[in-house]
Amino acid sequence: MKKNGWILLLFIFLGLLAGALLANWLKEVPGLSFLTRAMEVSWSPAADLAVVKYSLNLEIRLSLLSVIGAAVAIWLYRKM
Repeated sequence: MKKNGWILLLFIFLGLLAGALLANWLKEVPGLSFLTRAMEVSWSPAADLAVVKYSLNLEIRLSLLSVIGAAVAIWLYRKM
């Protein structure tokens, strides 16, 4: 299989998603709260240009399990 940047981005996205799902499933376990606690980063640009008006809300929630999932995805990509 030919490696390229798009496949790597797909792997990283899927790793982040898998880690976030795992963190969501394990958030009720009291001993794993350090893995499931999420940090939120948000960005909200907006403009009103008289003809076009837009607003965009982007919010990223990263937990330690999400970062571990991305690292595993990069490792799997390199092993391909």
